[in-house]
Amino acid sequence: MKDPHLTSFSDFGLSETLTRALVDANYTTPTPIQSQAIPELMKGRDLLGIAQTGTGKTAAFALPILQRLAPGKPAAPRRVRALILSPTRELATQIAESFKTYSRYMNHMTIAVVFGGVGHRPQEDRLKRGVDILVATPGRLIDHMLAGMVTLHETEIFVLDEADQMLDMGFVQPVRKIVKELPKLRQTLFFSATMPKEIAGLAGELLFNPITVKVTPEATTAERVEQRVIHVETAAKRRLLLDVIVAEKPERALIFTRTKHGADRVVRQLGQDGVEASAIHGNKSQAQREKALASFKAGSTPILVATDIAARGIDVSGVSHVINYDLPNIPESYVHRIGRTARAGKSGIAISFCGDDERDYLKDIEKVTRQKIPAEDRRGTIALSPRSDRDAGGDDEDRAERGDRRNPRGNQQRHHRPSGAQGAKDGHHHPGKRPESRPAAAGGKPAAKPQTARPQHRDNGAQEETLGRVGFLAGGREKPTRPQAAARPQGDSRRPQRNGGNGQRRQEV
Repeated sequence: MKDPHLTSFSDFGLSETLTRALVDANYTTPTPIQSQAIPELMKGRDLLGIAQTGTGKTAAFALPILQRLAPGKPAAPRRVRALILSPTRELATQIAESFKTYSRYMNHMTIAVVFGGVGHRPQEDRLKRGVDILVATPGRLIDHMLAGMVTLHETEIFVLDEADQMLDMGFVQPVRKIVKELPKLRQTLFFSATMPKEIAGLAGELLFNPITVKVTPEATTAERVEQRVIHVETAAKRRLLLDVIVAEKPERALIFTRTKHGADRVVRQLGQDGVEASAIHGNKSQAQREKALASFKAGSTPILVATDIAARGIDVSGVSHVINYDLPNIPESYVHRIGRTARAGKSGIAISFCGDDERDYLKDIEKVTRQKIPAEDRRGTIALSPRSDRDAGGDDEDRAERGDRRNPRGNQQRHHRPSGAQGAKDGHHHPGKRPESRPAAAGGKPAAKPQTARPQHRDNGAQEETLGRVGFLAGGREKPTRPQAAARPQGDSRRPQRNGGNGQRRQEV
C-alpha cells in the first residue's frame, strides 16, 4: 500500500535540484509505486516491481538514481554509471527524456540513449566520453560493446524495464549476456507488468534480497475502461472499423493490428475511406516512427495504427479509444493495449473485433483477465470487402508474420516463444506466388533450381535489434560477407527463403 506519511515529494528527502525540477514538471503527489519504491531504493536495496506503464514507475527509479549519482564523480571514458535496458526505441527515448526532465538543474549529469535503426557514429562519440546514465535497447548496446565503445565493469545501478516484453521479443538470453559484464556488487531494479515463470526465474537470478512492489493485480484491466467485443467476419472488418469510427467519433484512437503489413493496409484503407491515420511499426524508419508519434501526440493525426511491440512505451494522454482490429495472440498484450486509454483518472473505451479464427485468442484473454467481455454478434450484417481489397497490400506477408491461420496460434504460440538471438532478429521477407515450373534445359530436363544467397544483414529502421552475434565478447565480431547474386533463369519466380533460410519465424517489431 501507499505509505500514508509520504504525501509529497518533499517527504522523500530528495536534493534541492531534484525537488525544484519536480515542481517545474507539476509533480505534486507521489503515485503508489513511487511512495513504496523511492525510500527503499534510496537505501540501495534491489527492487522487484510489478507495474505497467502509466503507473509512474519511471520516476520511481529515475529519482533515486539521480539522487545517488549526483555527489559522485562523472563517468570515465567508455564507462556507464547507471544502465537502463528497454525493449523498444520509443520506450528508451521516453525514459531518457524523463531523466533529462528530472535532472534539468544537474548541469554535470550526462544522459544518453542508444538504439537500433539510426547511425552508430554519433552514439559511439557520446559513449567514448563516458555516460552517467545510459538508456539502451539490448541489440545496439551489444553492438557498441563488441566495438569496444563501452564497458559495464564499473556500472553501479542496473535497471531492467518491461522484462515480460523482453521475453516476448526474444531478448532474455541477450540480457543475460549483458548482465555477465556487470559487476556483481551493484543495485538491480527489475520491472515487469506480468510475471510468467521464465521472467520470475530471471528475477531470481538478478536480484539480491529485493523489496517487492506490486501496484496493480497481475493481468487485470483498468476499471475505467469500457470493454466490448464485436464478432465479425474477417472480410467485414474494414467496413466495421469505419462504422465504429463514425459512430464513436473518437477524440484520439489507437488501433492495434497483429502484423506490420496489416497496420499499413489499415492506414491505406482508412485513407481511401476519407479518414486520416498513420502507422507505427518496425518496418518504419526511426524518423518515420518519431514523426507519426509526434503527430499523434499533437492531435494533428487523431488515429494511430500500431503493432504491439512498436506501441510499447507509447504514453499519450487523451487516448479516448483503443480498437483491437486484430486480437493479440498473447493474452497479456490485451491488457497492455487497452491500458493506453483511461489514464490519469479519465475513462476510456476498448473495442475488439473478433473473427472466426480469433475465438481461441478471445478465450485466452478472458481467462487471463478473469472476466467475460460483453459481446455483440454482427456476423452477416456487414458487407464484406471485395477480394481484391482484402488481398491488396499483403495477405501473403501477413500470413508469413502470423503463421498459418488454420492454426490460430500460428508459430507465436504463447508457450513457444522464440528465445535468444533468433527471437530478437527482425528480418523481413516478401513471399511471392508459388514458383512456376522451372524452364527446361537442353534435353528436355528441368533446369537446376538456382541457389539463393542469404541476404546480408543490414542495420536499418526495419529491424529493432541485432543480437547474439558469434563470439560475443569472447571471439570478436562476426564478419559479414557480401552475398553473391545467383544466376536467375528467365521466367523463374521462385519463392524467397523464409527468414533468410533459417527455418524459423522472425519476431514482430
